[in-house]
Amino acid sequence: MAKTMTTPGRQELIGVLRERYAQGSRTEKGRILDEFTLISGCHRKSAIRILNGTAELDPQPRKSTRRRIYDDATHQALIVIWEASDRVCGKRLKALLPILLPALERHGHLELDSMVHDKLMSMSAATIDRQLCETRAVGLRHQGRRKPTVAQRNVAIRTFADWSDPLPGYLEMDLVVHSGERLTGNYLHTLSLTDVASGWTDCAPLLARDGTLVVESVEALRGSLPFLLRGLDVDNGSEFLNEDLLKYCATRGIELTRSRPYHKNDQAWIEQKNGSVVRRLAGYRRLEGMAAFEALSRLYAAARLFINFFQPSFKLKEKVRTGARVVKRYHAPQTPCSRLLASAATPDTIKARLQHMAETLDPLQLLDQIRTMQQRLAIIAAGGKPPANAQHDEDITSFLASLSTAWHEGEVRPTHRTTPKASRHWRTRKDPFENVWSKIVGWLENAPDQSAKGLLERLQREHPKTYTDGQLRSLQRRVKEWRGEMALRLVFGQRNNDVAFSVDGLEGKINEEMGQPLGNISNEAAG
Repeated sequence: MAKTMTTPGRQELIGVLRERYAQGSRTEKGRILDEFTLISGCHRKSAIRILNGTAELDPQPRKSTRRRIYDDATHQALIVIWEASDRVCGKRLKALLPILLPALERHGHLELDSMVHDKLMSMSAATIDRQLCETRAVGLRHQGRRKPTVAQRNVAIRTFADWSDPLPGYLEMDLVVHSGERLTGNYLHTLSLTDVASGWTDCAPLLARDGTLVVESVEALRGSLPFLLRGLDVDNGSEFLNEDLLKYCATRGIELTRSRPYHKNDQAWIEQKNGSVVRRLAGYRRLEGMAAFEALSRLYAAARLFINFFQPSFKLKEKVRTGARVVKRYHAPQTPCSRLLASAATPDTIKARLQHMAETLDPLQLLDQIRTMQQRLAIIAAGGKPPANAQHDEDITSFLASLSTAWHEGEVRPTHRTTPKASRHWRTRKDPFENVWSKIVGWLENAPDQSAKGLLERLQREHPKTYTDGQLRSLQRRVKEWRGEMALRLVFGQRNNDVAFSVDGLEGKINEEMGQPLGNISNEAAG
């Protein structure tokens, strides 16, 4: 009601109530104050002063309108200049105005009134930001830092420094893609887990990047771990931070933590295994389809035992930083199995099983299985079809015999071998000495000890402005080839007409008078 009363009405009400208030008792004054505050909307203390006559009711406050200094023309000119400055902030634009504004006017891009020009030059940095506040907000409306999801808010962050000396069972988990050089289409993934305390590493292939498949793989790997799964540390990918994994860890009492976004060193343990285990085994080529999935599953089944029982690894003991120098000290290399056997947290029954497995496993047979599956993966990645018989030959005698000479082939892992390039025997440019080569051969036959530089100088004298000093290297190669051919003729030209040689275990005869090529001759040539 107070909002609908006019000022004259309030004044009439005050005149009527002021006389009653002055003559009334204490109880009546309280009742009058209640009515007046209810009708007028005044505070009770203010109403007492008004009815006592010590204060007057203020009229309706008027809205004070400040005189507008910068009109629409100035505002639009400021927007154009801000855009021309590539949207810098107000403080930088204030310093840029004496340079940018004359340049725009000089090149005819702006024609400002003198008053608008003066207003722009006198505008402060704070006023510039205030004038551009709404304009800048439109461009930044869809930008900004992405808010954490519900799953991220419910999962605690664990950094690399938070791993002090955990018990076996706290694992870091990550996903490795096998997409090759393109991320389109469907391709396989590898779910890798590593134990921080012992370095025990286990891998499983996934047909797709899906949270449900991650939970199923973790459950399958959990039964084969030689320790109780106590915790999982993951990155911020949606395949990990979802309701499925949160519910799975909560129902089984598994502590779930995550790393900081864009801080890969928080998961240094698993990132190191992604390179030394997953990439070392499966390579970097694209893998897709069920055939690759089955080969990758069998590869990890053999690699799990070979890596954890027969591959010692280093473990960081301490890291000391002195200025810019970082000194790292490591424990003595041990296999994950050895670390679990030496841990007091490992039960005796588990130690007995590990010891029995370590004594019965054949490392050479495991390595042979790994090489066989790598060969199948290499064929599949190259677009070929692997052999239909997927059974592995248990006789590893040939594999054992090949170990002594495998180093001759260079890279022994089929997943890392590159297709050798064919040696180039053709010319890509025209031979500059094609027209005068017969003349050069005659010079060499008369004086075989001549240098290529001397021959080039002789050519330059006979053919001025035709041959340059930059062609010396080409002439040196041609002279070297000619001398090599002459050396072969000297070696084999003084023998009888028919000479027998043993070439790759085959008996052959070469008749030099027929001019047939010698080919590849072994070191064991008949005298």
